[in-house]
Amino acid sequence: MSNLCLVLCICVTVVVSNGELQRFIEPAKSDGSVSFITIGDWGRRGDYNQSIVAYQMGRIGEKIGLDFVVSTGDNFYDNGLFSEYDPNFKESFSNIYTASSLQKQWYSVLGNHDYRGDAEAQLSSVLREIDSRWVCLRSFIVDAELVEIFFVDTTPFVKDYYTEVDHTYDWRAVPSRNTYVKSLLRDLKGSLKRSKATWKIVVGHHAIRSIGHHGDTKELNQELLPIMKENGVDLYMNGHDHCLEHISDEDSPIQFLTSGAGSKAWRGDINPVTNNPKSVRFYYDGQGFMSARFTHSDAEIVFYDVFGEVLHKWVTSKQTLHSSV
Repeated sequence: MSNLCLVLCICVTVVVSNGELQRFIEPAKSDGSVSFITIGDWGRRGDYNQSIVAYQMGRIGEKIGLDFVVSTGDNFYDNGLFSEYDPNFKESFSNIYTASSLQKQWYSVLGNHDYRGDAEAQLSSVLREIDSRWVCLRSFIVDAELVEIFFVDTTPFVKDYYTEVDHTYDWRAVPSRNTYVKSLLRDLKGSLKRSKATWKIVVGHHAIRSIGHHGDTKELNQELLPIMKENGVDLYMNGHDHCLEHISDEDSPIQFLTSGAGSKAWRGDINPVTNNPKSVRFYYDGQGFMSARFTHSDAEIVFYDVFGEVLHKWVTSKQTLHSSV
């Protein structure tokens, strides 16, 4: 058993096998359902309504029987953490998400702002000793029986970051962009092909489809999306744009869900030219978060605003599809 497993074994089982992304086991509830909250772009020491969003997350988490939390990156602003003992970890995470329903595992990917600091610090087991909820790796799988969630480290995909003059990035684990991305995509493709889950979800920081400030990420469209389509992925969840969105793919069943409104939102910052408006089912430029509940036959996605009010609900099954607001 690895040291990582020893740290986490009281909460979650860790499975490592050759040729596959590291896997965390989250058993479904006794009724066969799985529920989680997705939040992104949040870590601002409670500012920009982060604390208010956190309160509503706790309330909704209690209501839905929360199993775990998914974080879509940009976990600590403005420049990630500077070390494993950076006070920003407690000030933006441990001291903010205090509701009893949120005392579950938090599965997190890195965002581009996290790469501006000491990216390795967020991956360190030291943080799990400080707060046992914290699980952050570059790429990994959460296996919740009927649902498998494939977390992908998307920042190294973006070519502009390697030449950006205004910021520096922690590329210690990425000696070659092409080699790193090729290896990651190979492991992801193999893991997706082997998956027997009813629902397949991919989580990354950057958007594949978005009408927000950043818009689509061309590298993900070119390199990640084809693998998702080939392997029956149902949902792609991301942050990066500080808004809430639901966009349908035009030539596959994949739904693109943005939850990047955990604190600072970008009011009125919309880029509608990047997508066919007919594919946009929902867009909200304020703060909030998203919940997801899955059974063997159905999935329910709900977006909430900063007051915990429902903004958009979408329900799907493997046989029928309908949505409502």
